[in-house]
Amino acid sequence: MRLAPAAISATALVLTGLVLTGLVLAGPAPARAGSLKIDPVTVPEWKAVYGRVEARDTIPARARIGGTLTELLVSEGDAVKAGQRIAVVHDDKIAFQVSALDAQLKAIVAQLQNAETELARTQSLVDKGVATAQRLDQLRTQADVFRNQIASTEAQRLVIVQQGTEGNVLAPADGKILTVPVTRGAVLLPGEAVATIGAGGFFLRLAIPERHAPLLKEGANLTVETGSGTATGKLAKLYPQIGNGRIVADVEVQGLPTVFVDARVLVRVPIGVRTVLMIPAAAIAHRSGLDFVTVRMPSGPVERTVVIGERDGDKVEILTGLAAGDEVITP
Repeated sequence: MRLAPAAISATALVLTGLVLTGLVLAGPAPARAGSLKIDPVTVPEWKAVYGRVEARDTIPARARIGGTLTELLVSEGDAVKAGQRIAVVHDDKIAFQVSALDAQLKAIVAQLQNAETELARTQSLVDKGVATAQRLDQLRTQADVFRNQIASTEAQRLVIVQQGTEGNVLAPADGKILTVPVTRGAVLLPGEAVATIGAGGFFLRLAIPERHAPLLKEGANLTVETGSGTATGKLAKLYPQIGNGRIVADVEVQGLPTVFVDARVLVRVPIGVRTVLMIPAAAIAHRSGLDFVTVRMPSGPVERTVVIGERDGDKVEILTGLAAGDEVITP
C-alpha cells in the first residue's frame, strides 16, 4: 500500500523528532575515569609552638643631664622618629651658672678696657720719652691676659648652654614606645632611662628545643596562625647561642599584628620527616559518614573504606585502607 506524499512527510517528521528527543535525553557521553598508582612520599612533620611578637632592637632613651622632668611628650604605643624630642629635663643650676659666667665676662671686659686705656696712655708717654718700654710691655701682656680670659669664659659659657640643650631627651631610633617608667615631675639622674623604644622592625621570636636545631634552616617557610587567619612566615635568623636547652630564632611575617608586643602567636615548625600515602581529594567519596576510595583490581573496580589524615592542598593523606602500589581510580 502506497502512502500519500503528505503521510510520508508527517512520518519523517515524527521519526526525526524521536531521534532528537533521544539525543537530548541521553546527554553527552560520560567521561572515562582515570587511575593513579600511589607511591609513598616524604613530607615534613610539623610541631606547633608559640612565638612572641618582639622588636629586634630594644633601645632606652636616656636623660643626658640630671634634673626634673618638666615635659613628657609620649606615652606607650606611640610611634617616634629618630631625633624626635620625647621629654624635657630641666636643671635650675644651669641658668645660675650661665648668669655667673655672664657676670665674669662683664668684669673681665671692664678690666680689658681699662688695660687698653692704660696701654694707650703709656704708649704716648714712651713716644715722649717719659715712660719706659718695660712698662709698655707689661701693659701689653696684661691686655693679652684679659683677652684670653674672655675667650676662656665664653667657651665655658658655651659648655653650660650646651648642657642646657641636652635636657631635651631625643628618640635614638625610629620605632614604637614600649615602656615609659617615669612621670612628669620626677627627678632624674644622668643616664636614667625615660622611655624604651622597640626599633629595627617586629619579628616572631621562637625558643625551640635544641634537639630540633638541625632541622631548622634560615629562609625556610613556616605557617603562622595570626588573629586574622593563616600566614606564611620566613625563618630570618638563627641565633648561635643556646640558652636553657633552647635555640632562639626570628621569623619574618608580612602583616604581623604589632598592636601588642610580647603577644604569643602559634607557629608550626618542622621537627622531622615521615613517609605517607597521598591521593587526590577528588578520588574520595563520602557516604554515611564513611570515606570510600575505588581501587582497580584484576577482577574489576573495588571500593575500600579508608581513614583520611591531614590535607595538603588538593591532596589528602590516607592513614589506613590503602597500600603502596594500589591503583586508585580518579574521576
